[in-house]
Amino acid sequence: MIYPSIDKLLNVIGSKYQLVHIAANRSREIKHKGNLQMPKDKYKSYKNIGKSLEEVVEGMISLKKND
Repeated sequence: MIYPSIDKLLNVIGSKYQLVHIAANRSREIKHKGNLQMPKDKYKSYKNIGKSLEEVVEGMISLKKND
């Protein structure tokens, strides 16, 4: 995986474990529902997991803080 870099991803989501969880869930959502948050030609990645990580870097997906 070249893009997005792990450093950029960890700046958005502080934990690698949370990042994996978020990206996996979003990837499954893309697979089953097919809804993308950006136009198809804006994604650099072909696979759904890469697309979900691109969405994280762009700030389209974030962590919900529990109080």
